[in-house]
Amino acid sequence: MAQKESILKKGNKSSLIAAIVNTIIATIKGTAYFITGNVAMFAETMHSLGDAANQFFVFIGSALSKKAPTDRYPNGFGRLVNLVLLGAVIIVGIMSYETIKEGYLHILHPVESTGILINLSVLAAAVLLESYVLYKAMKEVLHETHVEAKGLAIVGKSFSSLNRAKPATKLVFMEDLVATFGGIIAIIGILLSYFAGWHAAEGIASIIIGVMMFYVVGRVFLDNARGALGETDDDLEAEIAQYIFQNPEIRDIQTLFAIKEGEDFHIEMKLEIDPSLTVAQADDIKDRLRGQILQIKGVTHVIIEFDEDDGKQTWENSLISGGSS
Repeated sequence: MAQKESILKKGNKSSLIAAIVNTIIATIKGTAYFITGNVAMFAETMHSLGDAANQFFVFIGSALSKKAPTDRYPNGFGRLVNLVLLGAVIIVGIMSYETIKEGYLHILHPVESTGILINLSVLAAAVLLESYVLYKAMKEVLHETHVEAKGLAIVGKSFSSLNRAKPATKLVFMEDLVATFGGIIAIIGILLSYFAGWHAAEGIASIIIGVMMFYVVGRVFLDNARGALGETDDDLEAEIAQYIFQNPEIRDIQTLFAIKEGEDFHIEMKLEIDPSLTVAQADDIKDRLRGQILQIKGVTHVIIEFDEDDGKQTWENSLISGGSS
């Protein structure tokens, strides 16, 4: 039992906070929908339910991915978080379909809903809560990507750094971004329906929210499909190459791969060294280099192989200064 609790403590905290907040929001929205019958509120209820379930699975998956390697799985369980996220998007996809369907039916047969004060109050509270979770996700993105920012700069820099954040954090960020704007769209739809008499506006708002949810499904699916297949990181490879060539005994890099294993990286390389070095000297270089690379945040495993220098340059000098491999 203690071991399970220890593993869960390693789960992505942003996804856990988002799951709890979205569960509360979904309950409130669902109650408001049953009272008022508002289709835009139905869309928001489905959205929050999908987000809560999704983010809960993400938390569990990110925690389990931290399990230590075993004899059967020597590379660890890092990619488990990618597999969980691939399964989680199915939930959001189903919710998206139901949201769009209900919106379409409402456009065909618009019905005036009641309880505008209840709907607006619930949605306004939800937007505030979603904005809080989104802000926390923005700060988590900056923390994971080692970017410093304060005040309004947090917003802009979190967007520019998003692609380098962990899969679970990216999911929370995108889902709560869509949820925040989805709540605003739902409010606009309700106001148009009530004050302008355009009852189809609630259905249109529902469809827009559903389409936004499908966008998240597509982005998350593509990102984690690449992660599950073992995508490499070109920027990290270039950074590691700079570490390598700080050692004058190393003449060339034959191969260098920074492979994403869920939220971590496994580094594999084959280097060419001065053939006059002894085995003991080569071991010292290997230990020193491994220690340097393991200090890079996110790197958990390093494999280094040596070969004698063949006199031909394989790794281009342009790559050493920060290009891709």
